[in-house]
Amino acid sequence: MNQQKVQNPETQVPKTPQMNDRDFINDILATEKYMTSAYSTALNEASNQQLYTDLLAISNETQNCQRELYNLMFQKGWYSLEPADPQKLQQTHQQFQGYSNQFPYGNMMQ
Repeated sequence: MNQQKVQNPETQVPKTPQMNDRDFINDILATEKYMTSAYSTALNEASNQQLYTDLLAISNETQNCQRELYNLMFQKGWYSLEPADPQKLQQTHQQFQGYSNQFPYGNMMQ
């Protein structure tokens, strides 16, 4: 099955050894993704409620920034998605539905 990528027309940038707008935004996006993951770990390990609350606020800001960067890159055609194969989705759904009988508190998947 030949599926088209989901992508906007690409905004052209100079292809030179120097970093261009796409390179800068991609680098910042990668950093934001890393920071979001790190804040998630910090939130799981925060033992002080005020620290947790502060980290949660910063984590939310970081997540929102990451989303805005993703949206910008997608809008400019610098980030593309591939549509999911319906058959693979169905297979994955069936696979995980089979795991539901292993849950300790009954069937939570329904």
